[in-house]
Amino acid sequence: MYEQKTKETDSSVIEFIESVESPKKRESAYKLLDIFTETTGYEAKLWGTSIIGFGSYHYKYESGHEGDAPLVGFSPRKAKISLYFATGDTKRVELLKDFGKHTTGKACVYINKVEDIDVGVLKELINQSVIFLNETYPDI
Repeated sequence: MYEQKTKETDSSVIEFIESVESPKKRESAYKLLDIFTETTGYEAKLWGTSIIGFGSYHYKYESGHEGDAPLVGFSPRKAKISLYFATGDTKRVELLKDFGKHTTGKACVYINKVEDIDVGVLKELINQSVIFLNETYPDI
């Protein structure tokens, strides 16, 4: 049976941020912590060993696979900062056009630092992701 690897933990978000080697990444992580907390109204939780998540939802696919995930989040990784938003939301693509300097992967949006992006657009991405996931995965 599949066991979900990235689960909410009781580890300290502040201790995790303090363990980030790069002072610039640490500074961006604190800024993002404030922005995500203020925008979502959720307390930050560490998911797995390196994702700072806000809120949570329970998903269940037609295949029967199910689990829990943060509504939104970020991770100050060595190369870039990963931002986690809902991937199936079509409004995400439009919002990213005005987001600033970033790259995208399958599920993540990558930035180097907060100063490279439009914080207003970031807040819209956060809000839109929370709305989309709450509508897509109402309490099962």
